Amino acid sequence: MPEISGESRAEPKVRFAIIASRWNPRIVDALIAGAQRAFAAHGVAEAALDLIRVPGAWEIPQAASRIARGGKYAAIVTLGCVVRGDTRHYEHVADQCAAGLMRVALDHGVPVLNGVLAVERMDDARARAGGARGNKGEEVALAAIEMADLTGRLG
Repeated sequence: MPEISGESRAEPKVRFAIIASRWNPRIVDALIAGAQRAFAAHGVAEAALDLIRVPGAWEIPQAASRIARGGKYAAIVTLGCVVRGDTRHYEHVADQCAAGLMRVALDHGVPVLNGVLAVERMDDARARAGGARGNKGEEVALAAIEMADLTGRLG
């Protein structure tokens, strides 16, 4: 039985979008830097990346939908950070952001990688943004490269 999978390489003419929230800038900027490092390490030129900034995680799916509709990008990386607070706002934002991103991916056939951290405490966010638990920005950039390649193979 043949196995079809993507590789961690990007075709030279492929473009990627990074949509990043301006909320929690220390965390999100570290995620962006991680994504940029991962793209560069796998042969994606800086000129093949576009960084789109939005106010917060809530706005990421809307921007992703607009971008996916344009057909310009092989994959979209989304980065943000939602920290649990004293109200249910956390659940609304984090859950609906994730659901919206999946909807964009399914509706438009463009890989949309969810690098929006949903954490209990700011320490958890720091651990996932270059700390003890790695950098989620790097992880989703690598997944974007692989999914862009796989999507191309699947036609």
